[in-house]
Amino acid sequence: MSVSPASVSDEPLTPAGRLFLSPEFDTIIHCIIRGKDPINIDAVKPTIESSLMLQHPRFCSLLMRDRNGNQYWKRTEVDIDRHVIVINGRIETEDDSGAGEEDDDEEAVNQYVADLSVSTPLSTDKPLWEIHLLMAHRCAVFRIHHALGDGISLMSLLMTCCRKIDDPEGLPTLLTKRDSGPKEGKWWDGLCSVLMMVCFTFVFVLEFLLRATWVSDRKTVISGGAGLELWPRKLATAKLLIQDMKEVKKAVHNATINDVFLAVVSSGISRYLDHRSQNGLQKGLRITGEAMVNLRKQLSLEDLTNFIKNNTLLRLGNKFSVVLIPIYCRKSGDDPLQYLKQAKKTVDQKKHSLEAPFTYKIGDLVMSWLGSKYASLLNYRIVCNTTLTISNVIGPQEQITLAGNPVAYIRVNTSSLPHALTMHMVSYAGRADIQLLVAKDIIPDPEFLAKCFEDALIEMKEAAIATAKC
Repeated sequence: MSVSPASVSDEPLTPAGRLFLSPEFDTIIHCIIRGKDPINIDAVKPTIESSLMLQHPRFCSLLMRDRNGNQYWKRTEVDIDRHVIVINGRIETEDDSGAGEEDDDEEAVNQYVADLSVSTPLSTDKPLWEIHLLMAHRCAVFRIHHALGDGISLMSLLMTCCRKIDDPEGLPTLLTKRDSGPKEGKWWDGLCSVLMMVCFTFVFVLEFLLRATWVSDRKTVISGGAGLELWPRKLATAKLLIQDMKEVKKAVHNATINDVFLAVVSSGISRYLDHRSQNGLQKGLRITGEAMVNLRKQLSLEDLTNFIKNNTLLRLGNKFSVVLIPIYCRKSGDDPLQYLKQAKKTVDQKKHSLEAPFTYKIGDLVMSWLGSKYASLLNYRIVCNTTLTISNVIGPQEQITLAGNPVAYIRVNTSSLPHALTMHMVSYAGRADIQLLVAKDIIPDPEFLAKCFEDALIEMKEAAIATAKC
């Protein structure tokens, strides 16, 4: 079966696409969707074949290179049978502990994806995406090259293949940010706000430039470095409840789910470092995470569907920036809500700056003026000089189906980076799963690290409930 391309001209790669295709990164996004029922291949293939995904140019284009070495996209026919890879047998796991079937499935799928994350490129003789169907584990693993789009746009496209479980014709609901509009206030309040924005932007952009040169985090037991992207990986999952996160955010005025997420990261890493470090957690330790920030207004799935069906010019490639997030570690015994207060302060300062658009423009200028080699070097240095990667993608609010199969969970991660720890959270139907991809020779126990994050949220929830009763 094949999908014919539309008659459109070839397109050059975007700067971000060239970066993600560079040898230093070659980044692939993995999206794991587990069904509650056995997978029906005869239903999956037509669903994907008729989806909006395959109407988007990037999903039916080959990566080509001209005589001058310039890369571009060339439209082609899509043979769905070459993109759907069926794995019939059960995946053997390293640790056969005799756990329940669902736990065994999760461990097997995590191991399979962890192995894919290192040195398993996508073939360039077809469009840069695949779907691996793990039949015995009821899982579909979507492998999509990051050059095709960022996490927000790819999640939106993927969700157009799905339907609400209680409405077979209804598209899933993805939260979109509301425009709060201009805030009213006295003129000197506006002046102070502008001055603060200028100060924060200057400090944060200066740190970004220093991280691209020689300034690096203090070494810990979870630090990575150059060449680490080639080391073997393990994958574990921290499972959180959105309702618990909402309960925690009530404890601090105007806190958000993102604030709670960062607080959980800080608390969980503090617990892990205190457990792993020979002399305990270093006092005043601060490490740095790379956080991905979307710079594009997120469309509803209905708007996205109309744009693509009407052949409206719509760029769904990569438009995100990197901001540096300080993570402050504390000794156990401190008030757990201090993590949330610090996280909110940090996030508010980042929101009140122009760090994201400035760092995006710096990368764009380096790519345009100096080429992909120096742009890759800039980004590679920043990754090597920080400790971890953090991202958060909003998934469907309600339960959904894919090809008629009810979805149990949705999880996302990427191929390996020089970081020893990358964290990707996706929310779905009241839960938030964090995929922890680790270099297993540095972090040999990612399951314990996942439990540190789960326990951190529970402790903060108990503290928030106790505070509310006072």
